[in-house]
Amino acid sequence: MSATGLPPHVRLANEIARQFAHREPADAAARIANHIKAVWDPRMKAALVAQLDSGGEDLDPIAALAAAQLRPVEARGAQ
Repeated sequence: MSATGLPPHVRLANEIARQFAHREPADAAARIANHIKAVWDPRMKAALVAQLDSGGEDLDPIAALAAAQLRPVEARGAQ
């Protein structure tokens, strides 16, 4: 899928991940997750987690790490 054809939650998460590409992946993912928690609409957050849960297709690896941190605490232990 082309970048312009990506769902908004995937495109935005990937754009944010590119801005943090110079950081160590765990640090970048934590910063991205914090940004998403603070700024994104709950529906966008849920869509991003659902994207990851369905295989994470088209997600930047750092965006995928961040999305994993958005899961409810109970669900993180099950993954």
